[in-house]
Formats: sequence, C-alpha cells, structure tokens
Amino acid sequence: MLIGVPKEIKNHEYRIGMTPSGVRELVAAGHEVIVQRDGGAAIGLTNDQYEAAGARIIDSAEEIFATAEMIIKVKEPQPNECKMLRSGQLLFTYLHLAPDPEQTKLLVESDAVCIAYETVTDDRNGLPLLAPMSEVAGRMAIQAGAHSLEKAQGGLGTLLGGVPGVAPGKVTVIGGGVVGVNAARMALGLGADVTILDRSLPRLKELDALYGPQLKTLYSTADTIEQEVVAADLVVGAVLIPGAAAPKLVTRDHLSKMKDGAVLVDVAIDQGGCFETSRATTHQEPTYEVDGVIHYCVANMPGGVARTSTFALTNATLPFALALANKGYKQALKDDAHLRNGLNVHRGQVTYEAVANVLGYSYQSASDAITD
Repeated sequence: MLIGVPKEIKNHEYRIGMTPSGVRELVAAGHEVIVQRDGGAAIGLTNDQYEAAGARIIDSAEEIFATAEMIIKVKEPQPNECKMLRSGQLLFTYLHLAPDPEQTKLLVESDAVCIAYETVTDDRNGLPLLAPMSEVAGRMAIQAGAHSLEKAQGGLGTLLGGVPGVAPGKVTVIGGGVVGVNAARMALGLGADVTILDRSLPRLKELDALYGPQLKTLYSTADTIEQEVVAADLVVGAVLIPGAAAPKLVTRDHLSKMKDGAVLVDVAIDQGGCFETSRATTHQEPTYEVDGVIHYCVANMPGGVARTSTFALTNATLPFALALANKGYKQALKDDAHLRNGLNVHRGQVTYEAVANVLGYSYQSASDAITD
C-alpha cells in the first residue's frame, strides 16, 4: 500500500502522523511511504531521517493526497484537505466530528473512508489512540492553568502550591478519566488542594485507593459541580462521551459566582467543550475572558509539546496502521471490532451513531458499511 504523511497545517500544530521508526516498520512490511518535506522538522525529525528509514520525500501535500491510498495525519483535515480527499481513499487521523458539521459534510461529500483515532476501542473499554493525548492534555492542563493564574496573564495571581503560611490554590477537576487523573496527579505534585468529580462510584473508589486523603473525591451532581467550581482557583473540564458532543456542565451563571481571575481549562473543547462559555482557541491566542474568568480552550493542546506528543501518539497508532496496510481496510475492520469502532464515515455514509444522531445524518453501521 502507498501511505502518505502530509505536514499538519492547523495553527501551531507541529506533530506529524508518523515517525521515521514507523516508516521503517511499514517499509519492512512491504509498503511504500511518502512524507511531505519538512513535515517533522519542527520537532527534530529531519527529511534525512525519513529517507534513511525508507520514505520518499514529497514537496507538496497535493501530490500526497493525489497519490496515496492511505493518508495518516494527526489533526482533523482542514477544509482544503477534505477537498483533496479522493473517492475510496483511506484517512486515518483524529476527526472529532460531533461538534464539527462542516468537516462532517466535507468528508461525506469526499466519498472517502475515514477512521477516527478517538473512537477506536480496546478490550478494557478504553480508547487506546485517544489515551496518549489525553495523558498529555491532562498534564498540560495544570501547566497551562498555573501559567494563566499568573497576574500578568490576567489571572488571580495565585501560586497553586502555595508557600509556608499561605494556603495552596484550589483545583477542581470535572471527570475522572484519563485526562482528569493526569490533571489531578500533576496538580497534587505541585502541592495544590485538589478535588475530582465523577459519576462513577467505582472510579471514585479506585482513585481514593490510589491517592488516599491527598485527593478529595466527590460524586458529580449539579450541586457539587456548582459548589466546587465557585470555590476553585482553577477548574479543569475533563469530560468525555466517546464520539459525541461534551455536555455543558459549567454554565454562564456559575461564572458570575466565581472569583475574578479564576481559570477554566476546557480539555473537552475538541468535542465542543464542557463549559457553556467555551470556544476553541489556538496556541497563538490561547485565552480569553468572560465575566472576569480566564478561559483556556486550545483545541490541540498536545501540539504545544509536539515532540513528546508525536512519539506517544505514533507508538499507539502504528499497530493499527500496519493492520490497515497489510490487510486492506475492509479485512482489517472485519478482523478487529475495536478498530471497526473507529470507522466514522464510509463512502458518503456516517457510520458512527453518536455523530449521526447529533448532526442529523442517517446512520449506517460500520459492519454493514464494509459488507456492502
């Protein structure tokens, strides 16, 4: 199979969909890989390294999209990239379609086959291709939130860890999944006063057993969310409903009761955000203020630590990329129900039910799509 790896073009996005090590694995398996010139240069992955691994360097994204049978990316294709997709071409990347009707429309019109990293599952009910970036984003949420709390950034001027004689900052984490746990872990490491909310009692018991009284756990209700958000210096939104739009758990009314200069970090922004006042921002302009509260809503947070993120992501995606290339996408999806869960759009049909429901498309199951 001819596999194409274009350079990412989203604002301040320096990750790349495959490392030279991944190229070497695919070439050893008998495939051909083409990589856009300087696609990984910003994170120290040079054209020479890709060529040494067996890739051909291509000058333009247009040529890659025009010739490759499978496109491997990181971020969702931008409108001009969607328009370059060909009928029957395989796209393997993050998509986050539920809050993005325009991208969904373009992918449906492209007649391409689109597999989303974020809805591939595993036998432990996990999301193995989302988890590495969730780990990065959870840890970055505290780093970004702590910086945003500095007075020069518009924040309250609170040091999360405090100092002797001064209380630490209060951090509220909404959601006890991969993002939430990594955020809580980082905040605890800084010495902050940390509370995590979740609706799963087994998960809260697990976190209590892991961290003991150092981490406060609360069952998530409208009352406990309001109580903790209003008291917090930093709130991290870490809620995920796989493939679907995130619920709006923090409202505009909550903001009016919060401290001036408090910070909200919405890690769920890729799925539309879990704060009512969230809107996607970029690394170039990461924050904005509403009712005195600083919002950090960067839609590609892991792109800020692009080298770490690239290696973490591609470690997870490579086995699936190999399966798709070795078997062809139909056989690979037939053989692996977890990979099949990643199929979001197939030849003009939406094949992920949550996306179809929220955006008003007719739904065709992935199983039916690949047997037609």
